[in-house]
Amino acid sequence: MTAGTYKDTSVFPDPVYKETVLRPLFDGAKDHHVEGFRLIDRAHLVMLHETGILTIEQARPIAQALEAIDREIDVDALTYTGEVEDFFFLIEKELRARLGPDLAGRLHTARSRNDIDHTLFKLGLKDRIDSLLERLVRLAETLASVAERESSTLIVAYTHGQPAQPTVFGHYLSAVLETLLRDIARLEAARDIVDRSPMGAAAITTSGFPIDRDLMARLLGFGRPLQNSYGCIASIDYITSTYSAIQLVFLHLGRFIQDLQFWTSFEVGQIYVPNAFVQISSIMPQKRNPVPIEHMRHLASQTVGRAQAMLTIMHNTPFTDMNDSEGESQGFGYGAFESGGRVLDLLTALVPALRISPDRVRQNIRRSCITVTELADSLVRHEGLSFREAHEIAAEVSRSVVAIGGDIAADGYEAYQEAFEHCTKRRTSIDKTQFAEIVSPENFVAVRDRFGGPAPRALSQAIAGYNQEISRIRIRMQEAAQRAQASAQDLQSRFTALLGVR
Repeated sequence: MTAGTYKDTSVFPDPVYKETVLRPLFDGAKDHHVEGFRLIDRAHLVMLHETGILTIEQARPIAQALEAIDREIDVDALTYTGEVEDFFFLIEKELRARLGPDLAGRLHTARSRNDIDHTLFKLGLKDRIDSLLERLVRLAETLASVAERESSTLIVAYTHGQPAQPTVFGHYLSAVLETLLRDIARLEAARDIVDRSPMGAAAITTSGFPIDRDLMARLLGFGRPLQNSYGCIASIDYITSTYSAIQLVFLHLGRFIQDLQFWTSFEVGQIYVPNAFVQISSIMPQKRNPVPIEHMRHLASQTVGRAQAMLTIMHNTPFTDMNDSEGESQGFGYGAFESGGRVLDLLTALVPALRISPDRVRQNIRRSCITVTELADSLVRHEGLSFREAHEIAAEVSRSVVAIGGDIAADGYEAYQEAFEHCTKRRTSIDKTQFAEIVSPENFVAVRDRFGGPAPRALSQAIAGYNQEISRIRIRMQEAAQRAQASAQDLQSRFTALLGVR
């Protein structure tokens, strides 16, 4: 049967379509975007009037009707009935009931659901990014503070899962902090992409009406309009940039969290977790389970997975306005902010509570002979050997000490003398006291006073630099918050003037 002979008696919406698509979309808009709709309607009305597209006689009753809708409708109590397609048409229906179709319809002049939707999503993302940035900066401040507190606290640093060299806990935390600051910079860059208003793009190509896109951007708290109108409704890099940045934040923090899990194990035990963060086994009374670390690890992984899913949803979609990037996808992505925020809050509380177990650190340093690298370095400096010769001597000393389960400072000197004489055919100028000093973990750290190293001066300079960067981030966040507040006040003032309220 051809379309020309088929009589379509169906009525919108199909019941299954209503329940599987329209109701979830309506509920999502109701839960996440009501305030955005409200701001866009008010800003667009102000712009239409101030550009002369609507007269005061047209704009004022629309403003009064919008105010009445806000006052009279309990959005939380709304249930989707199918009478209108979505939340946008619900507001238009309410306007028509109050103003009639002609006047009510004038609010939609020079705009489309296309530019409205992407503006809604950007407003929602900006709020969530700002909240996440606040949590990230609090964590950065915490890491800097604890790094300074622990700037002389020895730990064992691991490579390939094995004890490698001694350093200090503050140096390790500074590495985590430095990565976090780069992650914050990536999220700030993503926010800058989000902070460009699509309003005025209309469906695709802007409008023949003399709209003011700069004014709309300012009233809605955006930094500026996004220029190309096709890109306003097609370029979803504001989504991919945001979730790429989030994915990297929690991928990187997950590695730190995994170290905490490893370092708190019974066999390593160089970190002590206080009782407030420990759960006891229901059957084994001796067990102290630092399960908050496990929760952070799986929540970080969930966040990475949700962020990656957002990128996957956008993959191989057409470069145009499309549902793939809209309501339900946006709501799904918000889960990454929720789980990620929980990780950041818990990690910010846990890090200051952690304590290094000095006895276990000393034991692990002794058992693993990890200061022997400095013996090789010192032989180059004090005995004039090549590093390869010095490395061979140090390796022989290490093997001898490990074989007897000894301590290199107390038990390694005789093995050192023998290895040195065998390799160089002469006696060493380093005596036993000097040897013990060379292979001490304190000396190992102290001589590494180079840019980026763990020695006190280098580490102190690094932490000071990190604190300066954190302060600059704080200033940028405060300036953004002030601009947003000024925009909100400006919109309220102009909208109030439309209402005719004095």
